[in-house]
Amino acid sequence: MAKSTVVRRCFVSGRVQGVYYRASARERARAHGVTGYARNLPDGRVEVLVCGEETAVQAFIEWLWIGPGAARVSDVLIEELSLSVSELPREFTTH
Repeated sequence: MAKSTVVRRCFVSGRVQGVYYRASARERARAHGVTGYARNLPDGRVEVLVCGEETAVQAFIEWLWIGPGAARVSDVLIEELSLSVSELPREFTTH
């Protein structure tokens, strides 16, 4: 990835488990050309790591507030992270 790569970890709250949220996030991430992962957390949130060009990452994060049709997102907490090039994921996966 280019030097302009940004990394964000997002914690998505609301009705986001059991509603196809992670798989939809994977599809949307691939459409935006970003990498990372989405995984369910024991507390009912979904953790999303997103890496890529800043405008693509921002557009993807805007989608996180919407999610798939059955989701009801109440909050998206965003953290800025710094990863070395070797730590950057090569694709977007779900766990």
